[in-house]
Amino acid sequence: MKRKHEMPFGAECRQDGTVRFRLWAPKAASIAVRLSELERDFPMSALQDGWFEVVTESRAGTQYQFKIDNQHSVPDPASRFQTSTVHGASEIVDPLAYEWRDTEWNGRPWEEAVIYELHVGTFSREGTFAGAEAKLDYLSELGITAVELMPLSSFPGERNWGYDGVLPYAPPRCYGRPEDLKHFIDAAHAKNLMVFLDVVYNHFGPDGNYLWLYAPQFFTNRHRTPWGQAINFDDPDNRIVRDYFIHNSLYWLEEYHFDGLRFDAVHAIADDSRPHILAELAETIRSKFANERHIHLILENDDNAVRYLRRDAEDNPFWYTAQWNDDIHHVLHVLLTGETDGYYSDYTDNPAQSLGRCLGEGYAYQGEPSAFRDGASRGEPSRELPATCFVSFLQNHDQIGNRALGERIVSLSNPAAVRAAMAILLLAPSPPLLFMGEEFGAETPFLFFCDFASELADKVRDGRRAEFARFKQFRSPEAQARIPDPNDPGTFLASKLDWVSFEQQHHCEWLQFYREVLTCRREKIMPQIQNIVPGLAQYDVLGSRAVHVRWGLAKGGSLELITNLGQDSTVLRNKPDGKLLYTTGASYIPTWEQVPPLSSVWFLKA
Repeated sequence: MKRKHEMPFGAECRQDGTVRFRLWAPKAASIAVRLSELERDFPMSALQDGWFEVVTESRAGTQYQFKIDNQHSVPDPASRFQTSTVHGASEIVDPLAYEWRDTEWNGRPWEEAVIYELHVGTFSREGTFAGAEAKLDYLSELGITAVELMPLSSFPGERNWGYDGVLPYAPPRCYGRPEDLKHFIDAAHAKNLMVFLDVVYNHFGPDGNYLWLYAPQFFTNRHRTPWGQAINFDDPDNRIVRDYFIHNSLYWLEEYHFDGLRFDAVHAIADDSRPHILAELAETIRSKFANERHIHLILENDDNAVRYLRRDAEDNPFWYTAQWNDDIHHVLHVLLTGETDGYYSDYTDNPAQSLGRCLGEGYAYQGEPSAFRDGASRGEPSRELPATCFVSFLQNHDQIGNRALGERIVSLSNPAAVRAAMAILLLAPSPPLLFMGEEFGAETPFLFFCDFASELADKVRDGRRAEFARFKQFRSPEAQARIPDPNDPGTFLASKLDWVSFEQQHHCEWLQFYREVLTCRREKIMPQIQNIVPGLAQYDVLGSRAVHVRWGLAKGGSLELITNLGQDSTVLRNKPDGKLLYTTGASYIPTWEQVPPLSSVWFLKA
């Protein structure tokens, strides 16, 4: 089987052996395409509304650039591959050259999702798509059902998290070629693994974006983002801009056969028009694929906006499938580490109450004022949504990498407390997410790294150290100097997973724990998830660090959790009503009147 997404821009290989080049450049007076193989410039015809086009005799593998007003040579903003850097030539890619083997693949239902987030460059020793593919059997045996790749928009240099991308259609060459990524996805599907991709539609990276040169309408001064110019989704001439990102989503889902997308920081996407770009994006995707296969769309949204997650009568999402639930991470982090800096300060007053609310209702903040946000209200009521709308995690790229030293939770908390917390997340009805290496208690940090040119590199290093100067432990220049330089290659290398340490005894014990709990999830919890009735969950706060949660099942019965993340026992007011499913303790006594410290126990009455 062959797959191709038809796009109104870029380089398109046609059946007659020609290639059509198309570029939107409303600021330019003239555009030519230069084919490196022929060392010739081909003038492009000016069409209506700022479009330029030319059809030439060419073939896949040929390198090309667009020449703007006979002055500037730039890559294709819809480049399918960059053979050198994001500043250099693009390569003509024929997507029909790859023969897909996953002809029977239709994806998996969302309630089966157990997500594993990874960064291609640091996940394996090779740091490539092929290196990641070699570990797919390992992930499947662990109990993972979905692999989520951090962004693959081509970025400047040889190393980056991916959020500084400037060419969102081109997989980074340092990870491999487009066919290598397709082979990875093909192989994952053969092992019954879904593959998701993190995409960034709120900004472009600071180096290598040339759109301002010939299409400044891509940006607007009406809004700002924390990372630079805002994308124009609501100023004049926004139609082409909207189509550029909508086609990007369709491209990854169709041409690369991804099973879902995670949309980064959508709260930073400003759009005062109607329909909002998020609504139009989701509606277009849903209409395109309809009932063809399972497609899952996941948000990161600090606003805790419920409206994007609403369901129809059959519990199918109108727009988005789920959202990363930062609230449950924040409250668990406070409970496990005692840290109260920054946004953690919003979860210190009654963390058990916040934990119970997250487990039973989705968000901890459903319209209440946030002290961290200077009293502004945050969130919308989420109790009536299914638990599957909220992706839960104790670690991810942000929550590790945005720390000054990139520490993982195993170096910040008691291992017994981490196990108790993970027994909550891995068995709760909401889909869990693991960050690479978490499952074997990896001790390597995940640091912020990039590969910018000298002046920008200095700004990034100094800015990051200044950012942490507000924390007491990093106020002195000596302490700030300990913060790794993001542009130092050693920072990147230190972030690579240490698969040699994987064989040590305590790492084996961590891996065994995750495998056991995920086996319990697959066999006992997954079959009940669809039976959990939204809006009926109840929780009882047992103390400052303990909670009892009960989810009612549609045909009677219940799923129950009793957890105590404190160092002391606490009183259990109501006995659980069901059969013991899992306990982090060595044994469970049915006549419990006290909940032991650092424990999580699950019960099911079917």
